[in-house]
Amino acid sequence: MRFNVSSKELYSAASAVSKVINSKNAMTVLNNFLFSLEGNQLTISASDLENTLAARVEVSDADGDGSFCVDARRVVDLLKELPDMGITFVINDDTLAIEILYPGGTFNFVGINGNEYPRSREENPDELRAEFDIPAEMVLKGIDNTSFAVGSDDLRPQMMGILWDIKNDGITFVATDTRKLVKYTNTMAAPGCECSFILPMKPATILKNIVAKEEMVHALIEPKSATITAGRYTFNCRFIKGNFPDYNRVIPVNNPYVLTVDRLALLNAVKRVGVFVDPGHGLVKFKLTPDQIIMKAQDNNFCTSAREAMPCDFTGNEMVIGFSAPYLIEIISTLSTDQMLIKLSDPSRPGVFVPQEDAKDSELLMLLMPMTVQEF
Repeated sequence: MRFNVSSKELYSAASAVSKVINSKNAMTVLNNFLFSLEGNQLTISASDLENTLAARVEVSDADGDGSFCVDARRVVDLLKELPDMGITFVINDDTLAIEILYPGGTFNFVGINGNEYPRSREENPDELRAEFDIPAEMVLKGIDNTSFAVGSDDLRPQMMGILWDIKNDGITFVATDTRKLVKYTNTMAAPGCECSFILPMKPATILKNIVAKEEMVHALIEPKSATITAGRYTFNCRFIKGNFPDYNRVIPVNNPYVLTVDRLALLNAVKRVGVFVDPGHGLVKFKLTPDQIIMKAQDNNFCTSAREAMPCDFTGNEMVIGFSAPYLIEIISTLSTDQMLIKLSDPSRPGVFVPQEDAKDSELLMLLMPMTVQEF
């Protein structure tokens, strides 16, 4: 077997596919790429048994078809150092000796039989729950707006991923770790079907790396996994088992008091005051008045404190409420409008954070549980 391929094209594909491979694998063969040659198309695959990512690369001067495995780390490290040029792979079908030729150099590997590599399960048309095409921009915005709120508690595995609640006219992406919750709805395109699943963070991060904003994404949804095709990549990823909490039940429906404030000014103020919080809880206290916010933080362990005031527009009379500075910074940073709204009812109820005006075809809502404030 023999073929010629651009080193730059091969490195781009191999680098993206390598993100699936775990640092430690139960099966040694999973440290390898699976290279499959068919005609003038080379497919590079990698798997961690839960997720399988494949990239297609056009080759030239191909001679023979077949598959073989080669050490992923070594291939990526080599391709990274090669200049942009054509390189030739020569594979001995009997011994699986691999020779990589390029002007001025030769590299030798020993491959593994491609039949030893675990194969992803073939799609069963009878098990398909949904199939649709949507712009990649919908997927990217959904992941970007929710990933920071994904939980990390192994005792609540259903919260360790992003819920995709797919409706006929759009997709709602939801993530929560019980302290904060994000709900992002995008109706840029209509999937034309209804289903839901919880996507773990690893495949969500991989999706962000392989899809381009201007592409279309094709999704096949099965009961336990999804196969997503975008450009030259095909990605099969398994879902998290279980049911996601009913997110609509925890979102307050009646928050009569609205705080309108400059988003960047508040973000920078919280960052400054947050330097002085007790790292054990991160509490920043807020006193809200009709035209001013006063922030306080202190760390009694080191006898440090901070106080800052800034203008605002608050529809209530006066309220004292506390929030975790790190969580608050994540939420404010995710919003993008100049002005933001914080909807409140009382100091013991969660605050609802929304942009002053949602972007076209989207709706973003974030919720943060308050912290107890003994005295201001």
